[in-house]
Amino acid sequence: MNSTRLPGKVLMKLDELTVLDYVINQIRSATKCDKIVIATTNFPDDDKIVNHFANCDIDFFRGESENVLDRYYNCAKKFGIDPIIRITSDCPLIDPEILDNGITKFQNDKVDYISNNKPRTFPYGMDFEIFSFESLETTWKNAKLPSEQEHVTPFIFNNPDKFSIGRIENSQNFSGIRITIDRINDLEVVRDIVSKIKERPILLKNLIKLYESIPEIFEKNKHYEVDEGLKKSIRNDVIKKNNSN
Repeated sequence: MNSTRLPGKVLMKLDELTVLDYVINQIRSATKCDKIVIATTNFPDDDKIVNHFANCDIDFFRGESENVLDRYYNCAKKFGIDPIIRITSDCPLIDPEILDNGITKFQNDKVDYISNNKPRTFPYGMDFEIFSFESLETTWKNAKLPSEQEHVTPFIFNNPDKFSIGRIENSQNFSGIRITIDRINDLEVVRDIVSKIKERPILLKNLIKLYESIPEIFEKNKHYEVDEGLKKSIRNDVIKKNNSN
């Protein structure tokens, strides 16, 4: 709820449902996800998230705000989750079919970590990462940089000598489509999308059909930087390192 660029974004309405409602509903349409846990913070403002889902069959974990890695580790440990699928709460149009395919590939390839955004070929906002609990525990014990602790997995994908890393790529590159929600323009774009696509869950093929028929819908937020939060954190790593010297 304390997002700096768009405070309260996860409980903002897309239609009659909130951003986070969409995240949950899209994931529930996947066949290979056994359990959903909302891993939020101990901040009082995030009571609103817990209260919003009070009557739903959803588990919660509350932990560190800045050290999201610690929150993930303790959440996975508490609920015995292995492997862990990481989906951020500002990606309401995560495609459950792509998610199922990713889980299958993770299992078949027997890797420690796999993602569909390195390199990015899917729309920005259909991102997910899958990793073993063992890899998460190793990361929790060894990651020291603030960016590694805030963004959970950089220690893994920046150390390919320590972890076996897989990737998922789409046959066509749709990375120029932005459907994550960081700012008000992003919210307006996704509201337009869900108002025009009637199928549920919303799949990549539905999105591309809309993109090809009404491309102007997607123009409003195309100018925003990709992975802005991670890049900012990495810059802060450098600043803190220089200050300590």
